Amino acid sequence: MAIVNSWLICLVSVFSFVVRVEAATFCNATQACPEDKPCCSQYGECGTGQYCLNNCDVRYSFSHDSCMPVPICKSSSTKFKDYSSKLGNANTFLGNVSEADWLYTGDVLDYDDEESLILAMPKNSGGTVLSSTRAVWYGKVSARIKTSHLGGVVTGFILYSGAGDELDYEFVGADLETAQTNFYWESVLNYTNSANISTTDTFENYHTYELDWHEDYVTWSIDGVVGRTLYKNETYNATTQKYQYPQTPSKVDISIWPGGNSTNAPGTIAWSGGEINWDASDISNPGYYYAIVNEVNITCYDPPSDTKKNGTSAYVYTSSSEFLAKDIAITDDEVMMDSDEGSGLDPHKGATTSSTQKSSSSTATSSSKTSSDHSSSTKKSSKTSSTASSSSSSSSSSSSSSTATKNGDKVVSSVSSSVTSQTQTTSSVSGSASSSTSSMSGNNAGANVAANWRLTVLCVILGYVL
Repeated sequence: MAIVNSWLICLVSVFSFVVRVEAATFCNATQACPEDKPCCSQYGECGTGQYCLNNCDVRYSFSHDSCMPVPICKSSSTKFKDYSSKLGNANTFLGNVSEADWLYTGDVLDYDDEESLILAMPKNSGGTVLSSTRAVWYGKVSARIKTSHLGGVVTGFILYSGAGDELDYEFVGADLETAQTNFYWESVLNYTNSANISTTDTFENYHTYELDWHEDYVTWSIDGVVGRTLYKNETYNATTQKYQYPQTPSKVDISIWPGGNSTNAPGTIAWSGGEINWDASDISNPGYYYAIVNEVNITCYDPPSDTKKNGTSAYVYTSSSEFLAKDIAITDDEVMMDSDEGSGLDPHKGATTSSTQKSSSSTATSSSKTSSDHSSSTKKSSKTSSTASSSSSSSSSSSSSSTATKNGDKVVSSVSSSVTSQTQTTSSVSGSASSSTSSMSGNNAGANVAANWRLTVLCVILGYVL
């Protein structure tokens, strides 16, 4: 009977693995999501749950209201001292903004010496993304950070919307005295949109990078000095008769990602400073590439004067054909789902009788542990998202807009000393932000595939033994 039960488990595991692999549904400009998987993730895959949050792509979802409403901007100042335990896990977050102001995917560590947060990128991983749970719809956002370094390693600080609007800073580790700035409107790739700002060593020094975003202009500043100004009237496109200017509510993302990963497009690898060296000294000590976040400040500006207002809690899109500022309304619609089966079409789908307001359990219950020293005198607690899927962003002028994404199951054992990556894949996805942002599956498909693959291997071993 035990043998039969084991084989039944094996067969179920294999079947589940095959079904999940075959069930992936993708979304893009020519194919919207189906009603049963209504939300198009930032990385072009359809699903429910987390697919419907964190910059769910309203353009390619089943309908404009498939994505969850976006929590409205709230001015804030965040110092990242001893902050890892306060972060939400983006892979389990269901929209309850009272639980967390910031989410993560990948690996984060408290850095006591500098009262900051480390975004770590262990060997062969896809990096780490720190994301705001609320969006900014015009405002001033500044981040005091140290970037990573060495060829192929990219650090990003961006604003990115569910309609593909983007404002960003990106830093390639091969050039530590240049901040690359860029903007996108609805993910349209325009190589003339990028511009560089000179600065001093971004790896050794903290700098405060600021985006001051208004309805009619935006400035990029470093340490209080404006390095670039873009006016909306400069972005008019006579063909579309539209201003191709970022104008929709955007989340804040800070990330580290492997632009030089060998699986990325050649243009992305070249732009990022060449193929990444996964055996560099950082991988030996402290055990990962890293960027450091010390502080983020957000000041919200008023929405456009003609904005439709039926509440004060959330931003919603009102059109399935256009995604401009005029198509945004402010409502009191729910921003939280009850389960990972939910979506904007039915936030309560999958709710249990015992809990009708299920949300992320990641802030207090995520594992926190002490890693070996980042410096000889410093100890940090570390967190690893169970399905670490991290990303990044649109490239600048020498490459296509792309995102390096890891889907799979990663185990980090004392992050700075021993990293085991299992079933990791890194790919390029065009048109998004660093996003560096996070590539997550509504039902955590990457982790499920990885887990079922391991079970399948066990089945084969079991069959051989029996």
